Amino acid sequence: MKAIWNNTVVAESNDTVVVENNHYFPADAIKREYFEDSIAHTSCPWKGRASYYSLRVNGELNKDAAWFYPEPKAAAEQIRGRVAFWKGVQIQP
Repeated sequence: MKAIWNNTVVAESNDTVVVENNHYFPADAIKREYFEDSIAHTSCPWKGRASYYSLRVNGELNKDAAWFYPEPKAAAEQIRGRVAFWKGVQIQP
C-alpha cells in the first residue's frame, strides 16, 4: 500500500493494519523527510490518545494529516508503532 499526497509517496508498505477503514502503516515505512511533529491530540474511547504529524511536500503543508497512538489501549494494541492518514492523503495498492 502507498500513502500519497501532493503527487508524492509519503509512506509505502506491504504490511498495513486496517482499523475502521484506515490503513495503519508501520512507522519505519513513512518517509520522515515529509513529516513534522504537531501539537494536536485527540482521544478515542477504545484506542486512546492520538498524536499527529503534519505533512510538508513540495513546499505545501497538510496540517495534522497523519496520526498515531504512542500508547494505545489494549484493544488497539495492533496499531502500536503505526501511522494512519486522512485530509486528502490517498491510500492506494
